[in-house]
Amino acid sequence: MTDASIGYLSEFRLGDGGSPETFTAVAEVFSITPPSDTVDVVDATHMLSPNRTREFIDGLIDPGEASFEMNFIPGGDGDDAIQAWKAAGGAKTCQIKYPNGVTWTFTGILTGYEPTVPVDDRMTATVTLKVTGSYVTGLES
Repeated sequence: MTDASIGYLSEFRLGDGGSPETFTAVAEVFSITPPSDTVDVVDATHMLSPNRTREFIDGLIDPGEASFEMNFIPGGDGDDAIQAWKAAGGAKTCQIKYPNGVTWTFTGILTGYEPTVPVDDRMTATVTLKVTGSYVTGLES
């Protein structure tokens, strides 16, 4: 039997900067792309590398980007939260809460806010963040 589940009940949350941090879910989110780590590869070849073959070592981890899509409601709670962040600038603590209660908490810098307003479908917006530092996994009770 599988343990797979759907993403229903997941939340993308923004922190308030307080201590302790309080998180508020962004309204009307319907898709979340979590941070995507990649590891740099560093060429460590030297004059005596065996068989004239390049050698590599692992380098730094780049936590990549995270993004989410939401229903775009101009002047709505979600739009207001992103507009306020854009105006203030800087990094913000973000959190993804999964349906099983696991959370990923990380710091992100807002790099994109792209509303789409089609003539014959719902209005949506994509929010893109550059993740800075590692994410921390937790469990919400």
